[in-house]
Amino acid sequence: MAARSSGAARGNARAKAAAIPQLAYNQVRPAPIVLISGPEDVLAERASTTLREVLRAEDPDLEVSEISGDAYQRGELLTLASPSLFGEARLIRIDGAEKATDDLILDMVDFVGQPTEATTVVVRHRGGVRGKKMLDAIRSGDGEAIEIVCAELKRESDKQDFVQTEIRAAGRSIAPRALRALVAAFSDDLAELDAACRQLLADAAGDITEAVVAKYYGGRVETNAFEVADAAIAGRHGDALVALRHALDSGADPVPMVAAFAMKIRTMAKVSGVRGGGSGVASSLGLAPWQVDRARRDLSGWTDEGLQQAIVQLARTDAAVKGAERDPVFALERLVGVIASRGRNLA
Repeated sequence: MAARSSGAARGNARAKAAAIPQLAYNQVRPAPIVLISGPEDVLAERASTTLREVLRAEDPDLEVSEISGDAYQRGELLTLASPSLFGEARLIRIDGAEKATDDLILDMVDFVGQPTEATTVVVRHRGGVRGKKMLDAIRSGDGEAIEIVCAELKRESDKQDFVQTEIRAAGRSIAPRALRALVAAFSDDLAELDAACRQLLADAAGDITEAVVAKYYGGRVETNAFEVADAAIAGRHGDALVALRHALDSGADPVPMVAAFAMKIRTMAKVSGVRGGGSGVASSLGLAPWQVDRARRDLSGWTDEGLQQAIVQLARTDAAVKGAERDPVFALERLVGVIASRGRNLA
């Protein structure tokens, strides 16, 4: 929690220091200087490509130049940006500014104060302290710059938002369960998730359903313990049993399956007796704010007595899958039944 809080504080300090608009990757627009910051290359590449397409639509004769930050030599930027006889539009893309040479830093600081008409300079900086003077100059607001923030997408909800954004931008929609399945299939690689979205949009007609995702990526979709728990907690008994069988057939171990249920139910129990919101409540419970919000959604339809019964059944099932009973699968199915009934089915 401390690391998360300090990271948020640093982010807030930077936001206050910046005098330029800070936008998401899908909000990119032309500006004399476009700083694309952060480690997520997939988002950065999407923003850079979109900007190039926008500029080329405005001027089909757009001249594009590429500069490598770690190989830059003094005067290169000013030469490329200097006005030409015919005044054609220019896009200068500087990659690897986090490895910038001293020459690039000096030239960019000079360029910020005197951008060239009809020239757009894109500066890609993945993070780190190298080039801080250059970044400070860009963020000062003197060069009419904008910043596209491409933070790493770590949480599943962030990746789901990314997929939703891409699908909606194409004028399509994706079913909630299809969205969860697609993200689960490519949760470790945003580039692959991005490619999967593009393939579905190109090859599948209409809205994206769970059946469509299963058709294209069924081999990649592996049911995990939390998917089983989510279905049961939501009261979808049949779906939870199907997901449980799928997980077990895929080699899932019953012990961590029970642990996943326990983690979610205990979080719900923590949150159930607390009123109010905000980061203070989350901190007092030792949870992140999003965990509190999710637990409150999961608590819909549950009673305190139901939670108590679910916790008791969790303890019994934990013992069963660790050797107290001969059939751990039956014990898991019984647990799913109790939780899907929100603690009312005491089989």
